[in-house]
Amino acid sequence: MFYFDYINGKKILKSDFINGSAEAFFTTRETVIKTKEPGMNGLVEENKNLICDFLKIKRENLVSPCQTHTSHIEITQAGKSEYTDTDGLILNNTEQAVFLNFADCTPVILYDRKQNLGAVIHAGWRGTAERISEKAVRKLREDFNTKPENITALIGPAISLCCYNVGDEVFEKLKETVSDFENLYEIRNNEKFVDLKNINARQLNEAGVTEIDVCPYCTSCDNDLFFSYRKENATTNRHSAVLKLNTSALAESNNLC
Repeated sequence: MFYFDYINGKKILKSDFINGSAEAFFTTRETVIKTKEPGMNGLVEENKNLICDFLKIKRENLVSPCQTHTSHIEITQAGKSEYTDTDGLILNNTEQAVFLNFADCTPVILYDRKQNLGAVIHAGWRGTAERISEKAVRKLREDFNTKPENITALIGPAISLCCYNVGDEVFEKLKETVSDFENLYEIRNNEKFVDLKNINARQLNEAGVTEIDVCPYCTSCDNDLFFSYRKENATTNRHSAVLKLNTSALAESNNLC
């Protein structure tokens, strides 16, 4: 279940599905760490410092890729901070934290609770159409021997079924990504509306992931909490999905059979 928590009095969104084994959360308007808006740089720098202090990492170890609506996924490397054309980062070290940025697209955090590693995924309609969440599970399985049944998935705030209307071409592409598209769309006044959050959840479920927490917040309806590209006329402000692995969880996972 999702709930609000605070870093130095500033609001973040967390899920009790991941509690203590890793730091996994979604920033809000109060904790924005990505923007191109004039006059926001001071707040962004302040929030980055707050988050780094909270995570107990150096600023250079707070890593974010250059997102370009692909389904390309990279594995982070300690000391490396630049990842071009990348919309998914797998984290397998405790030195860094990763964050990806959103303003309607779907944030997905994956966590392998047996091996203490995970990923953050940016799933807009293009990434969702290319099954980026499913690809992340497959890459974790192929590169790290992760078992899908050991993955916890958090699907964060995004534009929801109530507000996300799409054209016929996008609708058909998304429909092809799951075996059962039932309850993932609505047609209202001859317009097609889709549920990106639960399309990603169904892709994950079909890939073998069963522990999935889907956030109830819509970035358009709940625009006082999160940023919305559609509602705010192409704002460059972003909320973020953040993942940091804990050293204690790593020690525990090494002792698991």
